[in-house]
Amino acid sequence: MTMLKVGDQVPDFISKDQDGTIIKLSDFQGKKLIVFFYPRANTPGCTAEACNLRDNYNSLKAAGYELLGVSEDSARKQTNFKNKYELPFPLLSDEDHTVIDAFGVWGPKKFMGREFEGILRTTFLIDEDGVVERVIDKVKTKDHAAQLLD
Repeated sequence: MTMLKVGDQVPDFISKDQDGTIIKLSDFQGKKLIVFFYPRANTPGCTAEACNLRDNYNSLKAAGYELLGVSEDSARKQTNFKNKYELPFPLLSDEDHTVIDAFGVWGPKKFMGREFEGILRTTFLIDEDGVVERVIDKVKTKDHAAQLLD
């Protein structure tokens, strides 16, 4: 499975957000979309990233973007994360890896000397036609919105 790259058409996906609402790529047809993948809700890096996007949400919206966060956390964990930090965008609970696999963001990682498979923290900027415009794979969690608006 390879990661989507600039110029790739994003496969239409169907998933559920933290409230069980069905979300499809086609819901965003005609809109610019930021899809950010994060390893685990309520961990320091993921919290810093989500809160940075929350704090800059109006600027991202002003630039014409919708936002979707994705991890393999359960809907309950996503709901707690969203409520705790008052995140204004949906968080997909991708426990079956439908969206993770569609974007190709599952792979080998290292943490504290241990190697394992997991979500590669990656953000995709998608144009109005569902084509990848930009891929950010070196996410600065505390300053991610600046990377997106750059």
